[in-house]
Amino acid sequence: MWTVHNAGPYARRVTASPRTPASATAPSGPAGNADNLQRLRDGSGLLMSAALRRLDDEIPWYRELPAEDRSYVGLVAQSGITAFVTWYADPQAPPHGVSEIFAAAPPELTRSISLQNTLQLVRIVVEVVEAYSDQLAAPGGERDLREAVLRYSREVAFSAAEVYARAAEVRGAWDARLEALVVDALIRGDGDDSLRSRVSALGWSGHGSTLVMAGTIAATLDEVRTAELRRATRRAAGDALVGIHGDRLVLVLGGEGDLQAAAASLLPRFGPGPVVIGPTVPGLEEAARSAQAALAGLRAAPAWPQAPRPVLADDLLPERVLTGDTTARRTLVAQAYRPLAEATGSVLETLSAYLGTGRSLEAAARSLYVHPNTVRYRLRKVSEITGWDPLDARESFVLQVALALGQLAGSR
Repeated sequence: MWTVHNAGPYARRVTASPRTPASATAPSGPAGNADNLQRLRDGSGLLMSAALRRLDDEIPWYRELPAEDRSYVGLVAQSGITAFVTWYADPQAPPHGVSEIFAAAPPELTRSISLQNTLQLVRIVVEVVEAYSDQLAAPGGERDLREAVLRYSREVAFSAAEVYARAAEVRGAWDARLEALVVDALIRGDGDDSLRSRVSALGWSGHGSTLVMAGTIAATLDEVRTAELRRATRRAAGDALVGIHGDRLVLVLGGEGDLQAAAASLLPRFGPGPVVIGPTVPGLEEAARSAQAALAGLRAAPAWPQAPRPVLADDLLPERVLTGDTTARRTLVAQAYRPLAEATGSVLETLSAYLGTGRSLEAAARSLYVHPNTVRYRLRKVSEITGWDPLDARESFVLQVALALGQLAGSR
């Protein structure tokens, strides 16, 4: 009666409280008030009908329940009234029947009825019993009956909270396992319909773009630290998934805001060493590309000790090529070598001369038989075409690797 969920915890909670003496817990008399007890048994049908009428009249969400769930509420209410009557007969003994209060209802009912709803049910039933206490109780036993109802309802309310806490814990463990499977599928590049349904079950809205960042874990993550990590990740981005793979931490962020800024804000959640941010992609369907780039960058990052933290995966293209990343090889050729090869004005020839002469403007100008200012002009064109500046030490290294890759591809 007093709640609408699975039974187990009630059997442990709805007992005479150890915090109060038995004399203060039990109704008057050796086994409660015998007259009150008999009247309760005779009037249980009246209480049941009155409680359900009030629920139907005053609780909108109860009226909106499917017929099956409403019937379960009725069965639970009836079980609760019977359990209370049994307890009232001998409140110092174990509450026989209380463990079966929720046996009639399936565990899934906790998903239809929230803890707040459950407490509303408790309040309604308590008010009904109080309202009928003068009618049901024997003369002089009204106060005894009211106090018994309040004590019993208090225990059931605590039990309801315990049920929901346990249900939330179970759902949390299931969600964590599902989340790990989803992140693993994204890393492998599995983007079928089942993945979309799973990520939807985890609350992923799908609005905006997506990126993946990867690094090491800060420390051994117990359940408390993992839960805090998930909360922090979800505060940083509209959508978020957390994957822990051995000593690697993989975060999938989604939303319509600045995802790179959100990723940077999560930097303290990672352990020592490089943290790599994959490219931003249009949606979760392409998250595998961002994930694979981030993980490839994480493997290659030790080759660039001066890399910023976090570092973009696309800033590690030369190092990724050295580890055998074919995607990085294709990206460098497509973004640097090919546009220069197709450009006019001898920019590719000038870049090759500049890099081949030790990055000396004068030496490159002599080898090309042009003025140094012409070399400067052509190098500025290289920067405009590719986005990498040949006059910058790091970016000239990127261009040199791209030039070598393009020339190797052209010689085949």
